[in-house]
Amino acid sequence: MTTITVYGIPGCDTIKKARTWLDAHGIAYTFHDYKKEGADADRLSAWVDAKGVDVVLNKRGTAFRKLGSADKNAIDAPKAVTLMTDNPSMIKRPVAEYANGCGGGLLVGFKEDEWSAALL
Repeated sequence: MTTITVYGIPGCDTIKKARTWLDAHGIAYTFHDYKKEGADADRLSAWVDAKGVDVVLNKRGTAFRKLGSADKNAIDAPKAVTLMTDNPSMIKRPVAEYANGCGGGLLVGFKEDEWSAALL
């Protein structure tokens, strides 16, 4: 039995694609809505430790682009976690935590081949 939690913002197109893919494959999951439930700093820190700042922090989004140059420069793990905790729109979407009988893992972003390899 695999347990999956998908983290994101419901209106995000990539979240919609990931959820549609999960539904099409009959994979049950729990959805964590950042807008309603917030983003946990300890969890974000663990994600950054596991995948790196450049993978977890969404630098392509509007929220990040609106930052001043001082906030955009020299982003280390603690600074990234603070930015993402304060503004969950800066977290790359979706993030999926999964656990199964063989262990578990973390998926950041939606790439169908990666999700298939991990979850099917």
